[in-house]
Amino acid sequence: MCGVAGFLGAAFDADAAQRVAEGMEAALAHRGPDEQGTWTDPATGVALAHRRLSIIDLSSEGSQPMVSASGRYVVAYNGEVYNHRDLRSELTTRGHKFRGHSDTEVLLAAIDEWGLVPAIRRFNGMFAFALWDRHAGMLHLVRDRIGIKPMFYGNVGDAFVFASELKAIRTYPGFNASVDREALSAYMRHGFVPDPLAIYDGFMKLPPGCVLSLAAVDSHSPPDPVAYWSASDIVLAGIEDPLVGTEEEAIEMLDDLLSDAVRSRMVADVPLGAFLSGGYDSTTVVALMQRHSSAPVRTFTIGSTEAAYDEAAFANRVAHHLGTEHTELYVTPQDALDVVDLLPTLYDEPFADSSQIPTFLVSRLARSSVTVSLSGDGGDELFGGYNRHIWGPKIRRQSRWMPASARRALSTMLMSVRPDVWDRAFNLMAPGLPERARVRLPGEKIHKAARAIRFDDPAEFYLDLTSHWHDPVSVVIGVNEEPATRVAAPIPQAIEDDLAQQMMLWDLLGYLPGDILTKLDRASMGVSLEARVPLLDHRVVEFAWRLPANLKLRNGQGKWILRRVLDRYVPRSLVDRPKTGFGIPLDDWLRGPLRDWAEDLLSANRLASDGYLDPKLIRATWSEHLHGKVSHQQVWNALMFEAWLEAH
Repeated sequence: MCGVAGFLGAAFDADAAQRVAEGMEAALAHRGPDEQGTWTDPATGVALAHRRLSIIDLSSEGSQPMVSASGRYVVAYNGEVYNHRDLRSELTTRGHKFRGHSDTEVLLAAIDEWGLVPAIRRFNGMFAFALWDRHAGMLHLVRDRIGIKPMFYGNVGDAFVFASELKAIRTYPGFNASVDREALSAYMRHGFVPDPLAIYDGFMKLPPGCVLSLAAVDSHSPPDPVAYWSASDIVLAGIEDPLVGTEEEAIEMLDDLLSDAVRSRMVADVPLGAFLSGGYDSTTVVALMQRHSSAPVRTFTIGSTEAAYDEAAFANRVAHHLGTEHTELYVTPQDALDVVDLLPTLYDEPFADSSQIPTFLVSRLARSSVTVSLSGDGGDELFGGYNRHIWGPKIRRQSRWMPASARRALSTMLMSVRPDVWDRAFNLMAPGLPERARVRLPGEKIHKAARAIRFDDPAEFYLDLTSHWHDPVSVVIGVNEEPATRVAAPIPQAIEDDLAQQMMLWDLLGYLPGDILTKLDRASMGVSLEARVPLLDHRVVEFAWRLPANLKLRNGQGKWILRRVLDRYVPRSLVDRPKTGFGIPLDDWLRGPLRDWAEDLLSANRLASDGYLDPKLIRATWSEHLHGKVSHQQVWNALMFEAWLEAH
């Protein structure tokens, strides 16, 4: 895995172009500590810069930026094409010769042979790359279908500048670090800046499944990206061509597909392992890895001294059953608190999913032994694994018969009881509740549901259910209206009455790339670890949307078919427990050891001086949190923005 950066249309001489390119790649050293390289052509004002984390072909034959055998293309590439061996064999029969065995060389040969977009459509992998076509004088930026790997771009003066992370763009001479308030408003709602927005004025993220192509003469005004793969189109195609066959045949097909996705992601010339929480997704990945491995798979788990947040015991039982070489590390609250100071540097946009902390810790643990780690991310979005997929439709069905005024009254009544009071009530009732009804932070979930029942429109219902700040315009100074978000994506008629399926589509379009994959990429790359996500193989995504809804959601549980696959490898008793997520006791920390840090960042004087967030509203929310009236989400959003602002 690597970091890429560069520019187009810059008026530098050869020495200056080299210095600027080297400065950009140096800012990405954490993404590629093994090697660095630049390629410049001052005559056309183009430069590509690269930091390499050597995974496949550790020799200099895999160095980048790499020039194609034809001499036409130059690439700086971040990612892996997992089917590169099959493509290499096909290209060899067509007369291509290869110096080494890197997937980068195959990527270039494929583009030479078939053209850019036809070649991309053949790639099975995760990638974000910059390709300079020397014959056509065109620069192409490309991002993988799901959005696993990042790419930012924008203008500094007349130059077009791009990079895997904004920290490289900030090194470009003349960069203006002006905050985009519409992006800030979206961040305050979601806890992340959704693509195509970026936190800086004039900059954007390349959306998943897109290509951006421009010539040097267009560098001051880049065109819109063009999609080569669309999640919305895949969903529609899957619904129009549903899977036909028995349930057992569907289970067998998914087992085979997941097995191949995992196997292809185990190819590496460096040590490899996997994150293991003991839940369905990570256990499925590890079970299939062990199936394909003649030696014990290396697995890694973070344990917590906070019992309510500790998954290590579950993971340990799974590891013992599968026979993995298991490493677990119990972290103290102080271990986790020490990560807080690193967050603004790791996430060089504001980012407020608090599970970013344990994700970084488990990545750092894995990196002490391996260079590549497989992860179970993606199963919830594809197979209906979130609580909202189960409870959202039920809540909506049970409340829609009520007049709007009655729903508002019920909402107000439920929210009049503080979250911590609801938590205590549920704790008292817990011994008498069924296992699946025992959820963490029930008070927070009740408040979310209570707000959402006010809305008739499914998109508004989902947006409210997943929002941190429900009215971000009220807290961000100088914003008149919020930008359009991906939640507004059109819904295929076939699922217009199926709220669970609609929410899975919106998750795939927005929450997955914006939150889950951003968190995984920055946390893992922050310690120079490549994280691979086999459940997000595009073939698995396409298959999941051909499945009838009742193969995902059944009997009040999600991921039905994934559970059936896992039944073949692990006893149900080892993994069957309520969904908890990857969390930390942030509410308690903000009222305890993090209180002074938070008070400083959220002081009225600082907020007023910064001029982005309304001091009165932020201070009121902070006070409510200290008294247990609201959860940490809104406060953490504000804190992560202010900490980011201070750092950058």
